[in-house]
Amino acid sequence: MDNRLKAKVISLFNEPACAKNVAKGKKERRKGCGKPLTPGATAGGCAFDGSKIVLQPITDVIHIVHGPLACEGNGWDNRQSASSGSTLYRNGITTDLTQMDIIMGTGEKRLYKAIRNAAERFNPPAIFVYVTCVPALIGDDVEAVCKHAAQKLNIPVIPVNSPGFIGTKNLGNKLAGETLFDHVIGTMEPEQSSDTDINIIGEYNLSGELWQIKPLFDQLGIRVHSCITGDARYRDVASAHRSRVNMMVCSAALINLARKMEEKWRIPFFEGSFYGIEETSRSLRKIAELLVKGGAAADLIDRTEALIEAEEKRCWERLEPYRQRLQGKRVFLYTGGVKSWSIVSALQQTGIEIVGTSVRKSTETDKEKIKKLMGSDAHMIEKIPPRDIYNRLKAGEADIMLSGGRTQFIALKAKIPWVDINQERHKAYAGYSGILALVQDIDCALSNPVWQEVRQPAPWEEGWEAPEIDDLFDDDHLFNERAS
Repeated sequence: MDNRLKAKVISLFNEPACAKNVAKGKKERRKGCGKPLTPGATAGGCAFDGSKIVLQPITDVIHIVHGPLACEGNGWDNRQSASSGSTLYRNGITTDLTQMDIIMGTGEKRLYKAIRNAAERFNPPAIFVYVTCVPALIGDDVEAVCKHAAQKLNIPVIPVNSPGFIGTKNLGNKLAGETLFDHVIGTMEPEQSSDTDINIIGEYNLSGELWQIKPLFDQLGIRVHSCITGDARYRDVASAHRSRVNMMVCSAALINLARKMEEKWRIPFFEGSFYGIEETSRSLRKIAELLVKGGAAADLIDRTEALIEAEEKRCWERLEPYRQRLQGKRVFLYTGGVKSWSIVSALQQTGIEIVGTSVRKSTETDKEKIKKLMGSDAHMIEKIPPRDIYNRLKAGEADIMLSGGRTQFIALKAKIPWVDINQERHKAYAGYSGILALVQDIDCALSNPVWQEVRQPAPWEEGWEAPEIDDLFDDDHLFNERAS
């Protein structure tokens, strides 16, 4: 690790806006937020993966991965970050370093050639170049190559220095925020600006969730100047310093960016969520309050309250039939980060009981919110082996499991319903319409008749009873078979 990157990582471990970090001693703080890895166990995403998660949703730029083919192939298109326009971000481009490039030292030449070819072929407004483990270890000067290419090609070429070996996905998220602050934000001026411009930080428009929220802002006359980075355009991110309020959707990832933007451009920030009725309303109120403090028209607060009242009334009316059916149903929630408490808040409002929620990627603030929502009965799970999850589900502790795709097979093996709420999902669950979609999917999964069938004993299991032969070959059955 070069000295510049080492200094950057140390500064992130000393993030003053992170309450958990500030509470640590100097020695503990230097260790960072990563946890020791278990030999033989999956470690989750690396720092490179984390940086690409944050930056790739910028849709009109080219993303070049400098490293072996597998680095790009492993993480390409594994999230449903949707775009309303350009699809340049969906091109998987890599320098495909080989053993010969490492031996002969031709990595920098391959990188420059890739940058030049991408610029000539796609004519993007900017190019992001990601450093992976191999070029970092052999000493490729990616920053120098990017600077030279930017001068020659007359477009921004931005180095993202986050090789996987330096830490976890969360650290990569923060390094991506540092990249945006150092090289992008503040480099351009917006085409238009107003007193009601906001940025949403840490929202990646998974399956179009941003589009569920944006109509609410449109009705209030609030303009989402930049979403960092869901469905983003380079110019909007580069001019994000002119917005009046920053809302963080996931503070664990990009709190360093929000804090630095407040210090440099005096943009106030807060953490909020768009999962659930109560959290959506609270976030809208806070945005309106901060905008009015910053100079927006005072009637914005009244208009916001009127919109919230109308949307909540309509949402509760549509939820009522589902609430009656789902009352008392038990959910096991296996996720992390901001969803560990925001989904809890959303489900509790529908009468669903949370029997357990994982906090494996949650901050201390997230955990405090869970305790506040669930009270003394909060069943927070830091780490649980798949076998234990299976045993709990098989014992009937939950009626349904909400998790990511990697753990769906535990629920299916236990023969209970499952709904995907992770980043790879194809459904959007944000805002007032989003909570309705989530409840509908839970109700649909629970009422699916397949579960009654799969729970019946198999022919080779004890308790199975063979159907009567007359039931299988009655006249109506034979007639229907012939007719089909």
